[in-house]
Amino acid sequence: MQDSATDTERRTFLMAAATTVAASALPVEQAMAKTQAQAQVQGAPADAITMAEQLRRGDMTPLEALDAAIARVEVLPKLNAVVIKNYEQARELARKQSALSGAERKKACETAPLWGMPFVLKDLGVSMAGTVTSNGCGFFKDAVAQHDSTVVSRYKAAGLNIFGKTAAPEFGMTTTTESKLYGVTPNPWNSKHTTGGSSGGTAAAVAAGILPVGHATDGGGSIRIPSAHCGLFGLKPSRGRVPAGPDSLDGAIGLSVGHVISRSVRDSALLLDVGAGPEFGSRVRPGSDVQGSYLKALNQPPEKKLRIAVWRKTYFGIPVHADCLAAVDKAAKACEAMGHIVEDAMPDLPVAEIFAGMGPGMSAGMLSGVEYREKQLGRAAREDEFEPLNWAALQAAKKASALELFRGRAGFDKAGQLIDAFLSKYDLILSPTTAVPAQLLGALRLDQPYASYAAEAMNSSAFTSLFNISGHPAMSVPLHWTAENIPVGSHFVAPFGAEGRLLRLAAQLEQALPWAHRMPDLSAFKA
Repeated sequence: MQDSATDTERRTFLMAAATTVAASALPVEQAMAKTQAQAQVQGAPADAITMAEQLRRGDMTPLEALDAAIARVEVLPKLNAVVIKNYEQARELARKQSALSGAERKKACETAPLWGMPFVLKDLGVSMAGTVTSNGCGFFKDAVAQHDSTVVSRYKAAGLNIFGKTAAPEFGMTTTTESKLYGVTPNPWNSKHTTGGSSGGTAAAVAAGILPVGHATDGGGSIRIPSAHCGLFGLKPSRGRVPAGPDSLDGAIGLSVGHVISRSVRDSALLLDVGAGPEFGSRVRPGSDVQGSYLKALNQPPEKKLRIAVWRKTYFGIPVHADCLAAVDKAAKACEAMGHIVEDAMPDLPVAEIFAGMGPGMSAGMLSGVEYREKQLGRAAREDEFEPLNWAALQAAKKASALELFRGRAGFDKAGQLIDAFLSKYDLILSPTTAVPAQLLGALRLDQPYASYAAEAMNSSAFTSLFNISGHPAMSVPLHWTAENIPVGSHFVAPFGAEGRLLRLAAQLEQALPWAHRMPDLSAFKA
């Protein structure tokens, strides 16, 4: 809980920002210029649980909270984090919420733990009725959803007010957030570097203090990589933990799973409580290592003497940057100080067999979505509506055989078996999140020769993508910053279904090596 002085300061900021956008008769641009000083982010913002408590008490209204978030977006236009803006739809809901009496508000909060909280969705693979999901692609720029995704329905039931969608690269097919459709989303810590991808828009929004938490997805590292590059906490749940439907019950033939990027561990735990659980038709239903709530599990006594296997090298012969190894060392020392056992150990893995299906699986999923959109529009997709490397991947997917896809999917199962066997001897795996710190913008764009793109992409995803293939839960924890003040993540992997173990360890690390107070200098992103 924040102290009273901080609460007063935050309320002053919220009121200034709300006045800027909602109450002023000036156009938004002029209103923002008039009170820009008040609307800037000052220090680390409250996390979602703290804000929810303030909304529950009536310390601020949902409309004030929403307009404060919108003000932050508009004050930082060069950040390019929120690219689809559903402001008026969100304001309509916020006005209704704000008009409730105290008793009505209290009743609403009994069943909606995040009542009145502003929130964003990633602009990729998730639908909200009446709004566009473009997938970062020109061919989908006007694709209005007719219904909510299952997880979006759950977010709404929890009281979240969704006011926009965050930038993602086209179909999430690269580990940066740059697209022909929306342009570049730079790293809040250094505008010359990438946020990572593909959930970079959400990571930028959270790192900049626009919101304490936002939706993200991870098909090869797309929650963990942006979290690592932006100094945030990112948990990828087990395959099947968070629903991907109703349109597709298995994201990218099992590679992709949704959750959030957050500043605090407890926000991630609460949002997992909100979003997790099977949906109708789902057959992948992982067990759980917690009884009931993930949030409540954070208060349980930490596990004693976990055996943690450290991976300091990749399976691809890629050199690992000194800062990424330093992040591992820092995490390992912290774990040892807690009484855990840390030792170097890596299993032998048939890398070619395991990874063979990743490209075909992602491309097949992209092709399926494009063909569905072609039927909606009654016309064929055009090459000029896609990034060059994605267009090439679509053409290759059309020629792929069923046997190729089957063998690729069998490789996923092999990875699951082998990692399960390894994690029967160890409780966790610790590795770098990425092989290098955040790359320069442009290095991972989708309009370059494939060979140069692939080399840079491997630097990003050499550690993370294996666990999309195997389906295990994994997280990136922000424990290290480079001499240039760029965040670097430490990556942990748990047995299938053991998100509780990851969250409890993350909460310990958060207490031992706090990160929430660290905020980037945002002056480069103002109008």
